[in-house]
Formats: sequence, structure tokens, C-alpha cells
Amino acid sequence: MRTGIAGAAAATFAANRAQGAVRFEVHRKDGATRRGDLHESGSLRVRFPSPEDDGLSAMFVNTAGGIAGGDRFEVAITAGEGARLTLTTAAAEKVYRAPGVAARLDISLNVAAGAHLSWLPQETILFDRARIHRTFDIDLAEGASLLLCEIVVFGRAAMGETMRHGEFVDRWRMRRAGRLVFVETIRLDGDIGEKLARPAIANGGCAIGTALIVPGDEALVERIREASESFGGEVGISAWNGFAMARFCAQDAARLRADMMTVLGSASLVPLPRLWLN
Repeated sequence: MRTGIAGAAAATFAANRAQGAVRFEVHRKDGATRRGDLHESGSLRVRFPSPEDDGLSAMFVNTAGGIAGGDRFEVAITAGEGARLTLTTAAAEKVYRAPGVAARLDISLNVAAGAHLSWLPQETILFDRARIHRTFDIDLAEGASLLLCEIVVFGRAAMGETMRHGEFVDRWRMRRAGRLVFVETIRLDGDIGEKLARPAIANGGCAIGTALIVPGDEALVERIREASESFGGEVGISAWNGFAMARFCAQDAARLRADMMTVLGSASLVPLPRLWLN
């Protein structure tokens, strides 16, 4: 009897999980970036505001209202030769408590020669006992450029909320001209609050961020370091293998967001999405 009840509960849980996928490609035509084939399914949608200059902007919308345990989302974007694409989200993404299976988000980005892709979502907020696994698989052709930033907030400090326990797994893989040039996996689980308090991890900070900039060199690093006196949190940046990476840690999301905007302003000729400026 108990087995039957447990099986029914599991089936009900699975049936109520959100799933969504967005796959599309953009290409350059008549001097401007145009949208090509588009596939949407489930609760994940993408909208294209009015074009600015010769590039194209896209905004993701999750109609599920957030991410919960067991949810599955997939994003696959291809920027064709010479295209220019900027992606963001309509709002900060919230990841809620997951008593069982972790949520999963898989992101695939392909950028052709001479193309530029800016991945600039608003922050991801993890509530207490949230569980999520995220992967980035990035393929860049020779001569492609990329600006990718992610901000993760552990609890809403402004609301007096903290994330004490949960699971956050973030796996990044980047290839350039078919060669693997960057590999990283971050895993925080169990007592996340205690781990974030450690000096070698976040020193009590509740917001972390990463900006990946391709191409990137020491000249870019020095240009960003010139703005170091304006940073409200901790920011470190270095360059190797033809790209640069900036790391961020702050006591609150607003401070980290301001630091990220300063770095992005120095690193890219692409304007920030308007939603970042509200």
C-alpha cells in the first residue's frame, strides 16, 4: 500500500514539473542581423524587441514564474557568420525550494566566424533549499566574439532571507575552433550558508558573478583594473588562452550588479540591455 502511495505521489510530482525549450538561430542579411528558425516549447519563451543598429536583441520569459525541483529547461542559440545578438531575461530568475530532484538548465551557444553574442541575463536568485544543476556548452569559431555574464544570489538579503542549505552545480565548457580552452565546474551543496561564510570561498558574501570575455588580453585587464576604486565588492580579473575572465563577490546583489555593469562597460562596445538600467 505504501509503495502504491509513494508511486502515485512521484507521478503527481513529475506531472507538475515545468519543462521548456528555446532553440533559434540568427544570421546576417542586408547589413543587419535577422532571426531564422525558432522553436519554443513548454513554459520558456523568447521575444525580440525592436532592432537596435545592425544587431538583434532577444529576451527570455519563463511563464512558469520561476524554477522548482525537477523542472527542466533547455536553450540552444546559434549566431551565424557576422551576426550580432544580445540576450537577456525579462526579470531575475528565482529558483525555489526543491525537496527532491534538482532542477536542470542546459545552455548551448554556438557563434560563427565574425559573429558576436552577448549573454547578459539578470541575476539568478536561489531560495533556501533550492537545488539546481546548470551547464554551459559554448562553441566559438575562429574570429567569433563572446560576452557572457552570470550573477547568482544566495537568498534575498533585502528581504532578510538567507540560503542555508541546498545545491548549486554549475558546469562550463568552452571550445574555440574546435579546441577545448576552458573547463570549470562549481559545486556548492549541503550547508551552503556555512561554506559561503568561509574566507576562501565568499567571506560572508551572498552574491557571486562571472564575466567571460572573448577575445580578452592583458590590455583589457589593465583597463578594467583602472576602475577598481569604484568597486563595491571584490573583483578579480585575468586573461589567458585569448580570453579574459572576471570574478565577482559582494555582500548583496545590488553592489555586485553595479560592479558587473562597470566591467561590462569597459569590456564591450555593445550597450547593456535596457532592462539592466531600470
